[in-house]
Amino acid sequence: MQQSAVSSPGTEPGGLPHTHSGARHWLVTAVAIAAVAGAAALVQPADAGATAAEPAAGTGPDPLAAVYPLDCGPFEVLVTDQAELDLDADGRAETVAVVRCDAGSGTPPNGVYLLTHTDHGGDGPATPRVAATLVEPDEGMTVDDLRAEETGFTARLVGYSSVDVPRCCPDLLRDVAWQWQDGRLQLIPGRAPNSV
Repeated sequence: MQQSAVSSPGTEPGGLPHTHSGARHWLVTAVAIAAVAGAAALVQPADAGATAAEPAAGTGPDPLAAVYPLDCGPFEVLVTDQAELDLDADGRAETVAVVRCDAGSGTPPNGVYLLTHTDHGGDGPATPRVAATLVEPDEGMTVDDLRAEETGFTARLVGYSSVDVPRCCPDLLRDVAWQWQDGRLQLIPGRAPNSV
């Protein structure tokens, strides 16, 4: 996975000298992310419960076998990161996959998708199903540092506030988490850098 210039572990909030995004921009970003998360929260595996998840049991769906709602034109879909966790404690792990178009140059934006197993009634492996879109590629964000936690997933979203920002130097950065709470996967945005 390509590493972003602003996503190094030593980056401190407010450590981007060229960051000029204001409260209005982060409010718009938070509302957009919350809308996607709200839709994702409505999609639950059939046996969803409100209990906290244990470490992943079994293997999550194969992200390479899934069909994503992503139009890459002549390019292939590239899975850049993945994490597995049994969110609903049903004994079958779910997979969160970070994907983008494999354009060959530059860094196209990522989409983040929750994959579940599809019950097919046979003895073979279940095919993966995209149960929810957690980050839309249209949001223009690159997703870094995806990790499975005890009851959900965390990631860092990196992007650009305008087309005038050099592509080498993203000026937007926000850590987010999706936690399994009350039988749903809910978005918990972290504090925006440069916020008080």
